[in-house]
Amino acid sequence: MPHSFNKLWIHAIWSTKDRLPFIEPSIEKRVYEFISSQFAESGCPVLIINGMSDHIHCLFLLNPQKPITEIIKQVKGSSSHWINGEQLIRDKFAWQTGYAAYSVSESVLEKVYQYIVNQKEHHQKTTFLKENEEFIKVHGLIPDKNG
Repeated sequence: MPHSFNKLWIHAIWSTKDRLPFIEPSIEKRVYEFISSQFAESGCPVLIINGMSDHIHCLFLLNPQKPITEIIKQVKGSSSHWINGEQLIRDKFAWQTGYAAYSVSESVLEKVYQYIVNQKEHHQKTTFLKENEEFIKVHGLIPDKNG
């Protein structure tokens, strides 16, 4: 094959430091827009970002020229810096160390999109911790002791 083809959808999830409810509805849209712009600057178009006050879900197309760890580190770092610089919250904002990232097949892209769209409804029935445990179980992973 004379050409290389890449199309890797990623569902990334990460939480606020100590899972504190920092992302209030009043700032949510601005935070998501900034995060989306940071993904775009890394060459990773975002399909959707949504979440709760203590965590976010991002569905984006991975830039095959950059490692996912570098992309997520840059997005989390720049967004923390921006949130603090804009003084969007009273406390010092930070993201929890670490993240989860799962590949998403084109055949279930719409299902994952709808899952992210419906985060508010989803979390009326379950907590972030239970959600995270379910992702770990479904993907056969061992949880990181540092959360």
